[in-house]
Amino acid sequence: MSVLGLSGAEEDVYRYFLRNPRTPAHDIHGMFPFGEGGATQAISRLRDLRLLHGDDESTWATEPGVAVPRLMEKQLAAMHRTIRQLTNPWPILRSLQRDRQDPLPELSETADGAGVTFRRLEDPREVRAHIDELAFSAQEEVLAAEPYDTLPQENITHRRPVDVRCLRRGVRIRNLVRTTALEDAATLAHLRELHANGAQIRVANELSHQMLVYDSHTALLPIDVHDTARGALLIEESTLVGGVVSLFERLWAAATDFATLTAPGAGRITRLSETQQRVLTCMCTVSKDEVGAQRAGMSLRTYRRHIADLLCALDAGNRAQAALTARERGWV
Repeated sequence: MSVLGLSGAEEDVYRYFLRNPRTPAHDIHGMFPFGEGGATQAISRLRDLRLLHGDDESTWATEPGVAVPRLMEKQLAAMHRTIRQLTNPWPILRSLQRDRQDPLPELSETADGAGVTFRRLEDPREVRAHIDELAFSAQEEVLAAEPYDTLPQENITHRRPVDVRCLRRGVRIRNLVRTTALEDAATLAHLRELHANGAQIRVANELSHQMLVYDSHTALLPIDVHDTARGALLIEESTLVGGVVSLFERLWAAATDFATLTAPGAGRITRLSETQQRVLTCMCTVSKDEVGAQRAGMSLRTYRRHIADLLCALDAGNRAQAALTARERGWV
C-alpha cells in the first residue's frame, strides 16, 4: 500500500486490525519487528487518516472499500497540489526577489507589470470573481472571519463547492463565525458540512471584523464594515496583510471550537447536513450501496465516504450499529 501513502509498518498494523477487529491497541506491541514505538506511531497516523477507530481498549479498521478510495483521493490531491505549485512560480519568485541584495520593485502578476498593492472592487460580481480566483490558486491556507448571523442560501450554494475543492486539494481553511450563526438551521448545517470536510471552525461571541486572507499574501476587507455590498479592498502589501493576519490570530485564539459547541449534549441543536441526512436515510433503508448512491444523487465513492464519516460520528463499528444509534438519537 506504499503507492497509497502508507509505510510498511502502517500497512501491517492496518491489516492486523482488519483481521482482528475490536481488539486492544496494545495487543500489537511486540508482534512486529518495528517495536512498540513504531507500532504506537503507526496507530497514531492511521487514526489521523481515519483508517482506525475506537480507543485503546477496542480498535477496529475502516473497511477496505472506504479506506482505499480515501487514500487514493489524498494521494491525488497531493499530486494536484504539486502540479499547481509547479505551474504557479510567483511565490518562489517573490521569495527569491526578497533575498536580492539590491531588490527590484515587487513583481506583479498583472499584464502591465505595475506593482499593484491596493485595489477597490466596488462591483459585488467582481468581488466574487476575485474570491473564486484566489481560492482556486491558494496553496497553503485560507483565513475567513465572517460576522454574519445567517448565511443566505445563495451564498451557501456558491461557497460549498469552492471551499470543498480547496480542502480536497489540501488547502487548510480556518473559519471564524459568530455564536448567533449557530442558531440558524441552514447556516449550522453548512458549517457542519464544511467541518466534516476538514475545515477548522471556531466561534466567537463578539465578531465584527470581516476578512479573507489567502496564503498570508492577499487580503480582502470590506470598504464599509456596515455595508459589505459597497465592495471590498484587495490588499497585497505585505505589512498590511501581516497586520490582518495578526488580528485574525488574536480573534482565533480567543474563540471556541465549533465541534465543542455543537457536540451532543452541548446545549445546542445537533443536526446533520442535508447531504448527511440523505445518506443516512439511504443507508438505513437500502441494502446495496449502488442503489443508495443513486437515490442520494452521488457517486458510489462519495456515498461510501459519507457512510464512513457517519460511522465515525456515531462511534459505530458497523452499519447496523450506526442505524441503531441514529434511531436512538432521532436522526432517522
